[in-house]
Amino acid sequence: MANKTIAITMGDPAGIGPEIIIKTLARGALAGAPAVVVGCLATLRRIQAAGIVPAAELRPVQAVSEARFAPGVIHVIDEPLASPGELVPGQLQAQAGDLAWRCVTRATALAQAGQVQGIATAPLNKEALHLAGHMYPGHTELLASLTGCKEYAMVLYTDTLKVIHVSTHVALGRFLATLNARRIETVIGLADRFLRRVGYSAPRIAVAGVNPHAGENGLFGDEEITTVTPAIMAARARGIDVQGPCPPDTVFLQAREGQFDMVVAMYHDQGHIPLKLLGFYDGVNITAGLPFIRTSADHGTAFDIAWSGKASPESMAAAVRLAIALA
Repeated sequence: MANKTIAITMGDPAGIGPEIIIKTLARGALAGAPAVVVGCLATLRRIQAAGIVPAAELRPVQAVSEARFAPGVIHVIDEPLASPGELVPGQLQAQAGDLAWRCVTRATALAQAGQVQGIATAPLNKEALHLAGHMYPGHTELLASLTGCKEYAMVLYTDTLKVIHVSTHVALGRFLATLNARRIETVIGLADRFLRRVGYSAPRIAVAGVNPHAGENGLFGDEEITTVTPAIMAARARGIDVQGPCPPDTVFLQAREGQFDMVVAMYHDQGHIPLKLLGFYDGVNITAGLPFIRTSADHGTAFDIAWSGKASPESMAAAVRLAIALA
């Protein structure tokens, strides 16, 4: 086994996950990378037989230690679908959601046992996950549950912009009802620790406001005064270099231009929209706070183009590359 090895989870097999995994590992700079795929071998072979991915040997292994990494070889720990032949590309299916859950569960166990040093996840479908009875909002919450992690946050990562979220997969009304200074301070701390872990010796963090113009001194809402500012002051008292609350319509540009190393976004779309506008193809999703590195392609299952050969592997490749680099 290589000094550092990562597991790549298949995600929803009815989506583009199997395709972009093979495209990522079959050729180019990541051919022969120290990565083991956790997924349904039969599904990967179906994708191969469809002729929409580059040629590579799909080599099954029972354990990570059996892998002998070389260009042209993709090692697979088989986690089979209940009925592989009945999988329909591009459609919601309970067995697909269950497989996505099992792949993440197995990869997490490998990471906790020290057999892999990081995980890169292909996209899963939340509706399919729920159809299978696994009631998680997404990867982040599932991984937190599997590891017993209490303090965690979603990071979206590109070379030019990095965003961490106070909340993600919750309705906007619920976010406003549950916003609190303790969570904001926790996320600021996660941002500082994450940036230090990936090589920033003196992280500079900006916190976006909740309201237009960061509330304009209470004119457009008082959450900045009552909740956000106390969290920032508490984080500063711990020695963290953090600024804000900053107007949300300008702070992401300021970070991209180098004034800050990371932005704390208050809710899902506040952080996702600027990141995906600027880095849709090379953006990587990371869960900060886990006991191991976890990265993910920063897009969904794309059922509309599943198994068509059209899916770009760029974000998946970026996720794999970053997982290996940070592991």
